[in-house]
Amino acid sequence: PTESGFTTDVLALYDWVKARSGNSSILFWGHSLGTGIATNAARKLQEERGVQVDAVVLESPYTNIRDAATHVPVTMIYRYFPGFGYLILDSLALADMFFRSDENVKVLACPLLILHAEDDSVLPPQLGRELYETARSAYKDKTKVKFITFPKKLGLGHDFISFYPELPVLVK
Repeated sequence: PTESGFTTDVLALYDWVKARSGNSSILFWGHSLGTGIATNAARKLQEERGVQVDAVVLESPYTNIRDAATHVPVTMIYRYFPGFGYLILDSLALADMFFRSDENVKVLACPLLILHAEDDSVLPPQLGRELYETARSAYKDKTKVKFITFPKKLGLGHDFISFYPELPVLVK
């Protein structure tokens, strides 16, 4: 799997769905790693085809893969070893894995909804907040960018925002 391959797959899926959906809205919804894929595909669709996806929803996002890798708990014990940056972080770049959502949202113009739980122990909510701030400063129409956090008491963490009963109302 590659960043380019993931993005190409999403665009192929978009074409397939678009051909069969009539006038239905189509949105890209990415969770965790998928948020980078969703923003890549939305940007590529906009820049290469002049088409905007109807909306992008990012659940538990990050700014870019390098930032994400420095926060993911599994890397915690390795962060203090010499060569962590070179062996882990730089190897992602050498493999053309960037997932630059922070750069992608600067270009998008479609509605953007960012969802993050305050008790996310995989990707800290600060990364979602930074992505929101980046998008908000770049968007001409600021009303198209929304950021919703879910309190710790809900216990949604990294993986359970989709179980929140009011989520369909929030997305609409």
